[in-house]
Amino acid sequence: MNFSNTPIPGLILIEPSIFSDERGYFFEAYNKQVFDKNIGPVDFVQDNESKSVYGVLRGLHFQKPPYAQAKLVHCINGEVIDIAVDLRQDSPTFGRYFSVILSSDNKKQLFVPKGFAHGYAVLSEQATIAYKVDGFYAPDHDSGIIWNDPDLGIDWGIDDSDVIISPKDSALYPLSETDTSFF
Repeated sequence: MNFSNTPIPGLILIEPSIFSDERGYFFEAYNKQVFDKNIGPVDFVQDNESKSVYGVLRGLHFQKPPYAQAKLVHCINGEVIDIAVDLRQDSPTFGRYFSVILSSDNKKQLFVPKGFAHGYAVLSEQATIAYKVDGFYAPDHDSGIIWNDPDLGIDWGIDDSDVIISPKDSALYPLSETDTSFF
């Protein structure tokens, strides 16, 4: 596995070593010893999976402290653009985002530490995303930022007219009007 720093401290891109032959392929999607050595100990407590069709945009989601979650995200099927926004108010990259294409072909993973909003948009006909989290869902601490916040200027890789978004996500506010409470 190759662990690469992104331009936003703490956000790590992971590229597994893939062993392919005429039968198919094999790779380790997660190895606690290797992960802990390269990122530090994270106690993942739950695995989530979501399947969506082209244009579905989920996010930008986060949980407020003390129920903030770290995530390890990868795409099992299809292709998505994955976005993480730095919400750590004392960070020099506060309010900046990082994007990466995650796909079943490239097998890349993104480690999103606590203190970030996270979301993705489906670029293929359909896609299945899987992610580990280190905290359980806490509905009273659930929050988010509107996907098209003009101050963030996120390029989601699809035309705005193709975006399919839930009523809950479409009712979110811009970062400037959202209590992030991360320091």
